[in-house]
Amino acid sequence: MTAPTDTPLRTQAEIAARVKALESMLIEKGVMTTEAVDRLVAIYENEVGPQLGAQVVARAWTDPEFKQRLIADATAACAEMGIGGLQGEEMIVLENTDTVHNAIVCTLCSCYPWPVLGLPPNWYKMPAYRARMVREPRTVLAEDFGYVLPDAVEIRVWDSSSELRYWVLPKRPEGTEGLSETELAALVTRDSMIGVAPAGSR
Repeated sequence: MTAPTDTPLRTQAEIAARVKALESMLIEKGVMTTEAVDRLVAIYENEVGPQLGAQVVARAWTDPEFKQRLIADATAACAEMGIGGLQGEEMIVLENTDTVHNAIVCTLCSCYPWPVLGLPPNWYKMPAYRARMVREPRTVLAEDFGYVLPDAVEIRVWDSSSELRYWVLPKRPEGTEGLSETELAALVTRDSMIGVAPAGSR
């Protein structure tokens, strides 16, 4: 299940229109160029984002030694794969297991590991998520994301900050033993690396 829509469609359309108007104004006034805008879009589509985090997860699922390095020092392990940069200087990866489930929140604002997850989704920045996820994570996962965890699984919520940004190494789906890294990466979503959804299965 996808994350809940925290903004009505009408409002989302209004926001998109305002962004476009602001972009046009900045270009008209010479503050930015269309090339600069295109470059920023390309960066967030291709050079940072959840597809890169998915590659890291798939590598950890298939390479036990890399997984150990990732858990020991996520920033350095990601750098091995050429992944890093702004908002990813100090990262910690938390491994989900059969008995422990990790989820990420930023109670102050929206601190988030951009190099591996891209820009934070709107719901991650909403006060309701930031407050409720700390108080009642099991309820939020079940009611807002349709992700029901057994009572025996401990849920740990980690509060990211500007100094330290957490993300999740989700459990590898069952029945994926014969898949390649590329195929495994396709099963990893942004939400599974935040801890509000499981990695997909075939």
